[in-house]
Amino acid sequence: LRHFSSTGFWGLVNNAGISTFGETGWLSMETYEKFADVNLLGSIRTTLEFLPLLRKYKGRIVFMSSIIAYFTLGNGIYSMTKAAIEKFCDALRLEMKKFGVQVCIIQPGNYARSTRIQPPVSAEEIWSELSEEEKAVYNKEYVQERADFFNSILSEGSTNGHEVVDAMVDALTSPAPKARYMVAKLKEKALVFVCALFPTVVMDSVLSYALSK
Repeated sequence: LRHFSSTGFWGLVNNAGISTFGETGWLSMETYEKFADVNLLGSIRTTLEFLPLLRKYKGRIVFMSSIIAYFTLGNGIYSMTKAAIEKFCDALRLEMKKFGVQVCIIQPGNYARSTRIQPPVSAEEIWSELSEEEKAVYNKEYVQERADFFNSILSEGSTNGHEVVDAMVDALTSPAPKARYMVAKLKEKALVFVCALFPTVVMDSVLSYALSK
């Protein structure tokens, strides 16, 4: 409150996020709770705290989501939290219209090399942390293949992080901001298009093929 300008409290950007790699049974319940706490509940806690000021000054709320909200390739825990935050935003956007508060979602593609949100995956570390039950189902070769696949995705990430920042700035300052800003490569947008409009069996086939490669 001491640092308010004449415009009051104009914008809130919920940007905090963490990422990791691992199939569903490889991750502990504590890991799921940590990810939900940071990626989902963290944004909700911050939003609720500032909501009175945002309503008073007809401000903006910007959330960092991801195209991974639509599909997953080895990081389902991250996808889960981004899909959840999207639905929270959809409800909030409709509810805030009557107060003149606008809610925007940023949906970046692969910017892993810009943000370094996800370090390279170590198959040895993954294997050492697996339960005995999981080790009985999978083998080291499989874990190594999945780790190599995920690391190859990380290495393809864009270094043009300013593109995402530009979208955030537009969401905060444009007279008519978009509800969603998808900042991604053409092939990433195409994947989202297939996921959104085609039957699930089609998307499953596409992703299964990608994983098999």
